[in-house]
Amino acid sequence: MVHRDTTDTDLSDFRALLTAPYGSPPPSDEEIASQGRRRRRRGWIAAAVTLAVVLGPPAGYALWALNAPLKEAAGGITVPGAPQPSPAVDLGFAPDGSAALSVAGAEPYLGPEAAGLWVTHGGDDARPIASITKIITALVVLDAHPLGEGGAGPTLTFSRADHALYDAYFVRDATIAPMPTGSSMSLRDALATMLIPSASNYAESIAVWAFGSVSGFRSAAARWLDANGLQNTNIVEPTGLDPRNTSTPSDMIALGRIAAAEPTVAAIAATPSLTLPGPGRLVNTNGLLGENGITGLKTGTLDESGANLLYTASIDVGLEQPLDIVGVALGGSTQRGVAANVRGVLERLVAGFHGIAVSHRGKEIGSYTTAWGSSARVVLADNAALRTWSDTPIEVASDIREPVDWVDGEVLGSVTWTAGPESVTVDVVLEGDIEPPSDWWRLTHPGEIG
Repeated sequence: MVHRDTTDTDLSDFRALLTAPYGSPPPSDEEIASQGRRRRRRGWIAAAVTLAVVLGPPAGYALWALNAPLKEAAGGITVPGAPQPSPAVDLGFAPDGSAALSVAGAEPYLGPEAAGLWVTHGGDDARPIASITKIITALVVLDAHPLGEGGAGPTLTFSRADHALYDAYFVRDATIAPMPTGSSMSLRDALATMLIPSASNYAESIAVWAFGSVSGFRSAAARWLDANGLQNTNIVEPTGLDPRNTSTPSDMIALGRIAAAEPTVAAIAATPSLTLPGPGRLVNTNGLLGENGITGLKTGTLDESGANLLYTASIDVGLEQPLDIVGVALGGSTQRGVAANVRGVLERLVAGFHGIAVSHRGKEIGSYTTAWGSSARVVLADNAALRTWSDTPIEVASDIREPVDWVDGEVLGSVTWTAGPESVTVDVVLEGDIEPPSDWWRLTHPGEIG
């Protein structure tokens, strides 16, 4: 007799036996085993279906949570504003008299008119110019008797009449220099004696030598002034002692440009002192030579009309070329006061060109933070400054985008600052990485996803 394991059967086996027709043979062992296998297969399928029904929603959530897009990082960028401009420069001209200034080499900063007549003070009326006249005398003589650069020119021999001028101007309390009868010197040295110590006897002697008489010089001077567009300048004699020798600040600026371009006059006017046979040691009346970049030109003083100074200067303020300056002060109280004011004007002019910091490396202009705690800063990539003049306003422009890669050093764009002719551009970069969240954070923060 074969014994079967009853664990292979269940209630359905007994139900099959009970319902079998009477007299039917019992099922074989193989039939019984096959029926068991079919029952087990049906059991596993049922279990799988049951598990899918029970676990299906969580599995779908996990798949979604691990792959769904994340909410954008919170934050943003604020474009830096323009720095406050510096206070406007006040050149501080003296309250007495009148003045004018011309500045070439800085037109992009000061305006296209700066190289002509940039600024005036106290009006543009004609005033006595005193010994500044001698600059005109030199230019008129050199126009008729050019020396050529570095040339000495013709020789002047002084007569008894020339020597008498020494005494004539001495009694007028004018500046004079020795001029012995029969002595001689080159035209260049005679002009130096006239211009450096401002010797009036030499001014008349040279004018008469060149044009035959003072009236001849006066006519030549009138023609020269007209040819050079100095319509508001009047010259009646070569020394400047006559107060009818007058000019305006604007004409004086034009005269200064002409004189600075004439090699002989410019070189002599820039000479602090000189020793020559006959007149001896000559000291320039322009005590400002060499100070504040001053290179010339001429002082002039009359008791009844005040102190004057026509000056040139060359000053480096960090631009492509030095400033080429011509200035004039007319009708000041004293030469000392005029000199002090001119120093101050030039110092304030130079100080008006200054740098303004617009960017500092690492300065934060924005930030981003994610819901899972990763953050990064948006910063300026470099230091930068602008050179500007006075209170010139600074403008700001930017081209900045949102991060794409979210990695340290990602360039997000740039910021540009502009003041007058100068501009500077600095990159804007991401500082720090935005790390992705962990799988656990995604599974446990459904409200921060999508």
